[in-house]
Amino acid sequence: MSLTRRSLALAGIAGLGGLAACSPRSTGGATVLNAVDVHPADYPTVAAVKWMGEELGRLTGGRIGIRQFPAGQLGTEDDSIGLTRFQAVDICRVAVAALNNAFPETRLLALPYVYRSVQHVRAVVDGAIGDELLNVFEGRGLVGLAYYDAAPRSFYNVRHPVTEPGQMRGLKMRAPQSDIFLDSIRAMGANPTPLTFGAVFSSLQTHLIDGAENNWPSYQSSRQFEVARYWSETEHSFSPDALLMSKASLERLSKADQDLVRDVARRSVPIMREAWDKREAEARATVLAAGVQVAQVDREAFAATVRPVLDKYLSEPRLRALHERIAAVA
Repeated sequence: MSLTRRSLALAGIAGLGGLAACSPRSTGGATVLNAVDVHPADYPTVAAVKWMGEELGRLTGGRIGIRQFPAGQLGTEDDSIGLTRFQAVDICRVAVAALNNAFPETRLLALPYVYRSVQHVRAVVDGAIGDELLNVFEGRGLVGLAYYDAAPRSFYNVRHPVTEPGQMRGLKMRAPQSDIFLDSIRAMGANPTPLTFGAVFSSLQTHLIDGAENNWPSYQSSRQFEVARYWSETEHSFSPDALLMSKASLERLSKADQDLVRDVARRSVPIMREAWDKREAEARATVLAAGVQVAQVDREAFAATVRPVLDKYLSEPRLRALHERIAAVA
């Protein structure tokens, strides 16, 4: 993964604003960890990291805390990864799709139609496989703290209802900047257009794209449902989010504090999931009340279109073996 000019510029701006690359920041004897997220302040991932900060403060008598920068204040998810790797910030929450190209093992979390349900993906990330997939980041300046829910993901568009893959043909669909998502959308018959999350609403408005794919909370909180009124229940991806920390920032803490941060991050997962389940139900109710049309789809037909994509990414024996272990998780 390369650090972009934008990330470098943001790191410079962060340094001028007090987030210099000497993290964690010490203020009056307290250590303040800076955390970034592109989602708004009331989003479940942001709420979970807020809980982490409060819990760390409680357990350390205020000696460790977290300062948050939500709503994309410090750039895109790619920017967040770069800023965290290079210690301009300490913690970031990003979609796994943003990590797929740099960390191939995470592709097992993003491939289409690998997981049967939310319960299946939770069982995977909560177990031994999830531990393995948290350990892939440390060779490149990051530490995996936890995986948060971000699924299921489905398609929506401004044109017409979609119930089978043939109706995707010719649609320009936003894709996260991940080869897996680009290949999957292309295999389903649409034309993938890589865009950052923040650019989707205006691109739908101006018809630069015809649609996108995401989960219910992101579809609602971004107001994309106001312009893309046709939701298709493909549930093609159960890709989670990753909560990451700068390896250098973590290692500047004492061993006991490192263990505490890791433990509190793990314990934030059920906090996030409770908020996520509630938010997902509320988001769905909101967009349905606004008149969005929800179409049930032929999932078997959609899954058939992407089998060549799975074969491509699972051609490496190590990833295929991991895929087989994922399929065997109850």
